[in-house]
Amino acid sequence: MGLLDIIGPVMVGPSSSHTAGACRLGLLARHLLGERPLRAEFGLHGSFAKTGAGHGTHLALVAGVLGFRPDDPRLKESLEHARAEGLEVAFKDVELGDVHPNTVRIALEGEKERVVVTGSSLGGGVVRVFDLDGFEVRITGQAPTLVVKNVDTPGVVARVARVIADDDVNIAHLTVSRKKRGAEAVMSVELDRALSQPALDYLAYLSYILWVRMLPVVTD
Repeated sequence: MGLLDIIGPVMVGPSSSHTAGACRLGLLARHLLGERPLRAEFGLHGSFAKTGAGHGTHLALVAGVLGFRPDDPRLKESLEHARAEGLEVAFKDVELGDVHPNTVRIALEGEKERVVVTGSSLGGGVVRVFDLDGFEVRITGQAPTLVVKNVDTPGVVARVARVIADDDVNIAHLTVSRKKRGAEAVMSVELDRALSQPALDYLAYLSYILWVRMLPVVTD
């Protein structure tokens, strides 16, 4: 057991699950969008819907989407910062089925991109994004994570793995998901360190790669 497990993350309170975790989920969603968000809709499930307002969940989610971390003192004024930056924000209660009670579905839109990210705050500031645009992913924010959306073509996973190896980076965890053969697919790859920019540029250049995101660690 580490110190973090005992005292929780450094954060603006009041709750590691409803505040710090929510902020990290919003921050991961922003990185997955890959550009400045213009509109954000938050679908709150379970206890996020029932008690989120009193625990600062709404403020924390918006703060994360704005790029703030859980210890940022601006978190408590995130709605004012959103208005100043022209970010349209909406909240609604949703039923997401058999998932953790601290779960949110975040729909973000920018000028060019749109993503729908679903994730849970598991306690102590620990989070997991498990769905991206209907594809299964595993994104915890505890390690640099490469996310690739691609055409489901034979050899894509091997090619991405080769680029990672050639960049002298180890894979810690790999998840691959597709809806049907030959259509779109998504892979999320937790790494020992972030890929270099030339490696990312090479992946983005490949004709069967639709987009690439290199997500930073958000739990430090």
